[in-house]
Amino acid sequence: MSTIAFIGLGIMGSPMAVHLAKAGHQVIGYNRSPERTAALVHAGGTAAESIAQAVADADVIAVMVPDSPDVQSVLAGEHGVFDHAKPGALIIDFSSIRPDVTTELATQATERGFRLLDAPVSGGEAGAINAALSIMVGGSAEDFAAAKPILDVVGKTIVHVGPSGSGQTVKAANQLIVAGNIELLAEAIVFLEAYGVDTTAAVEVLGGGLAGSAVLNQKAQKMLDRSFDPGFRIELHHKDLGIVTAAAREAGVVTPLGAVVAQLMASARANGDGGLDHSALFRGVERLSGRKPE
Repeated sequence: MSTIAFIGLGIMGSPMAVHLAKAGHQVIGYNRSPERTAALVHAGGTAAESIAQAVADADVIAVMVPDSPDVQSVLAGEHGVFDHAKPGALIIDFSSIRPDVTTELATQATERGFRLLDAPVSGGEAGAINAALSIMVGGSAEDFAAAKPILDVVGKTIVHVGPSGSGQTVKAANQLIVAGNIELLAEAIVFLEAYGVDTTAAVEVLGGGLAGSAVLNQKAQKMLDRSFDPGFRIELHHKDLGIVTAAAREAGVVTPLGAVVAQLMASARANGDGGLDHSALFRGVERLSGRKPE
């Protein structure tokens, strides 16, 4: 069993930290909003008042925060992980950030005597709660092997995809696919409703054919119910699609459908839906179709 500092106890981070505590690890959690540590403490973990306090005795440091600047601040900022962790500590960054930022942070970590893996996850809140996340890991094979027992506690599909930054690149591709699927599902349901079709029956039969997908299974009912409590917020997916479009341009790769869905995600955010689940792209289709979202 390891001593694990877990920084970032939001929608995803909290259940992940709870799983690690219940598995017998000593988990010390830190979150900018202290009340977010309650679930971890209830599961047997402890709460820290600062990053420095959380990482002081940690063998493993897990990070799950929203964006590239947040990870840079947590790791390399004043009073951050690099200034206070034990030499040799293994840092697992579960956040979804820019691949180039990850690569630079990995270089800094090595220079400071740490080991850093980028390990972004897919599966949303349900995957975190059910310990069924897909985890795409970048970094050295040796560090991946060391982290694998930790990753096994919170994930189901765990794959080492290459050197530092590779996990973030694969996650960007994942977010491109997911966004496209959500948008097309939303368009299909608005289309079906316009013709008065039994949408529950339609979704059932569509799910049994080639149109079936994890997105359909997890998001169709939310659209039918107009229930968009966040499992993964539009504002975060907007951020991820910004990563995709920037990285694609740098690589000279054209993503025409990705560019369209990135604009639709930006529109949803601009219309006040940023705090809703990304299935609320449905509301954007309704707006474009001349219907007022419920």
